[in-house]
Amino acid sequence: MELDYTAIGVRVRRFRKERGLTQQALAELSDQEPSNISHIERGATKLSLPTLVSIANALDVTVDDLLCDSVVNATKSYEREVWGLLADCSHRELKVITGTMRALKENLRNAGLK
Repeated sequence: MELDYTAIGVRVRRFRKERGLTQQALAELSDQEPSNISHIERGATKLSLPTLVSIANALDVTVDDLLCDSVVNATKSYEREVWGLLADCSHRELKVITGTMRALKENLRNAGLK
């Protein structure tokens, strides 16, 4: 199985920005070079396990949160992500999102994509 380094980079960038960190700040927190963080976020480099763990710790996320696009059983990571997305929604937003999710789920199952 091949790891999706581009997806890992997208997640690193998203978590970094959510935490209001620059690439420089993340590099310092994870004991990396800023250029390495840039390469990781672009999916232009394969990162080692120690680097992955260091970045996950610096971002206060699990390694699963960074690897969930490459892991077959990543349900808990996706559930945490959904809860995080919903955490600051208003009642009206939650109502619309719930209806959208219900319709999407039904369409996926009808298309055999369960």
